[in-house]
Amino acid sequence: MIAPDDTTDPRLESWISVSPESDFPIQNLPFGVFERGDSQRLGVAIGERILDLSKAAQAGFFDDVCERELLQAPVLNPLLAAGRQTWAPLRERLSQLLRIGGDSRLRDANVERFLCRQAAVEMRLPMEVGDYVDFYSSIEHATNLGRLFRPNAEALLPNWRWLPVAYHGRSSTIVIDGTPIRRPCGQRKMPADAAPEFGPSRRLDIELETGFVEGPGNELGMPIAVADAREHIFGLLLVNDWSARDIQAWEYQPLGPFLGKSFATTVSPWIVTLDALEPFRVQGPPQEPPPLSYLRVDEPWAYAISLAFDLQTQQMEERGIAPQTISQTSFAGMYWNVAQQLAHATANGAVTRPGDLFASGTISGSEPGSQGSLIELTWNGERPITLTDGESRRFLEDGDEVTLRGWCEKAGARRIGFGCARGRIEPANA
Repeated sequence: MIAPDDTTDPRLESWISVSPESDFPIQNLPFGVFERGDSQRLGVAIGERILDLSKAAQAGFFDDVCERELLQAPVLNPLLAAGRQTWAPLRERLSQLLRIGGDSRLRDANVERFLCRQAAVEMRLPMEVGDYVDFYSSIEHATNLGRLFRPNAEALLPNWRWLPVAYHGRSSTIVIDGTPIRRPCGQRKMPADAAPEFGPSRRLDIELETGFVEGPGNELGMPIAVADAREHIFGLLLVNDWSARDIQAWEYQPLGPFLGKSFATTVSPWIVTLDALEPFRVQGPPQEPPPLSYLRVDEPWAYAISLAFDLQTQQMEERGIAPQTISQTSFAGMYWNVAQQLAHATANGAVTRPGDLFASGTISGSEPGSQGSLIELTWNGERPITLTDGESRRFLEDGDEVTLRGWCEKAGARRIGFGCARGRIEPANA
């Protein structure tokens, strides 16, 4: 017997056909925004289809769960603001409407009114992002960069093990999966004894990350405790924090990243909820020294999310050669977890709002081929990667298309996924 509120039970099946390899079985039910006709609508992915939440709400399927207006908005922000007391029963109702043997009202209706194919619509940013913060929370990534740029000193700076380091990014350049990425221009200074010059980045890179989306937010002066993080974090998505390493290297001292980061950040279109990720929650790595009291957690806050970075050059595409997986890693080993990141971001009383995005920072592992950026994989260009068609890469070239993928799978649970976050590099503006 399946418990009525167990929306992740692997025995659940939907009456909508879903391939076993799909990222979006009934155990997932991620939220996104798509464009249909001349309007943006909220949707939930199920297999290759999307359930139109606006139309389903208009039909009254959720009237005892939430106000219709929350599901008929053009972005997720009103629903995010409603909090977990709305998210949980809404997810339960969605599962009941879509499962075999559940609530039959949707299945018995003119069902095609409420469904569309993902391939037939354009996905849009799922939320309006007021603020964007990018952390630096993988100890392997931070150690690799420390060894690269400070070879004769400690790899980790003194504060790294004490707090989740981060920078404040630019929310206006967050773009959805599939948006072309224009090669940025800026000041470069190479070699070190030369005068700086202005021009297109020659060391364009990716950062393989996840991010979490804030729900109701907090009031000015009222920090969010780690114990309350579950009431605030709606879900996770994939993030590619594109980086111009040569521009970044010259500008980042003393105040940190600016033009080397602010030109584009790509996110995947579907937000996977914490409830869907619950079967994949695991204990994170040990933290030494123990965090200060406001950062201590009493429960597991890591997630076993497998991540991959694929690359297809323009030549590969023209020759019909499939994208090549350059790196594969896991989110499970992140040193600073999402609850600690949110607690630290608000520890001084800073305000968060519905739809704010907090990215993890580059996710790297300790094994060869598990690094989440080209600067690590090629050791700042010293060790080029050889591709399947004989080309090589130190950093990204024009025409390259990058695809980030994420998924969770384990024995006793249904595989779920995040979809993709893709971007093709276009030449710099003349």
